[in-house]
Amino acid sequence: MLTVKQRELLTYIDQQLKASGISPSFDEMREALDLKSKSGVHRLISALEERQFIRRLPNRARALEVVRLPDTQGSAPAPTAAPQPRAVVPANDTIDLPLAGCIAAGTPIEALQGQDSFPVPAALLGPGEHYALEVSGDSMVDEGILDGDYVLIRKSDTAREGEIIVALIDDAEATLKTFRREGQMVRLDPANRAHEPQRYDPRRVKIQGKLAGLIRRYH
Repeated sequence: MLTVKQRELLTYIDQQLKASGISPSFDEMREALDLKSKSGVHRLISALEERQFIRRLPNRARALEVVRLPDTQGSAPAPTAAPQPRAVVPANDTIDLPLAGCIAAGTPIEALQGQDSFPVPAALLGPGEHYALEVSGDSMVDEGILDGDYVLIRKSDTAREGEIIVALIDDAEATLKTFRREGQMVRLDPANRAHEPQRYDPRRVKIQGKLAGLIRRYH
């Protein structure tokens, strides 16, 4: 049986995945459940994972998948009641995404450029049109996005509060940050305390896509 907070978190994650296809960040989960710290979120996530209600998706930033939901009576469902598995995309099935260039996870850098392609396992991609970017900088490390990683971006010109986006500033510089609104301004938040949020007039910022996945190469 799940606790009230475990059930609330599971429901919240499930709703966010159905709405956007991206699991919420730990900050968003903390705020949604009115918790004082991220450590409380980590404990709830670990408990749900141990009870096999959620699982972490490897090689993807902050990626969670809801495996099953509790029944309406409040007790955990029997293992035999688990939903039917979804169709699995063969592991060797790849898609060549446009590699649009290098994206700053720090101070904005020159606008995206590049003509190369980047092979990506099809199983990592959801619906929509995607492209890949190489990450430069360390301002998103607390979201598990490191310098030299490749992020997979689903094209979109809109975003919801708390989503990680590619933002094009003044049609000249691009950066990877968490999207927020602050009064009449757009605030682009890093995930590293060593970096400060960036604030812009909304007319200066164009959303180029939202984070859909991450690939890391080990040398």
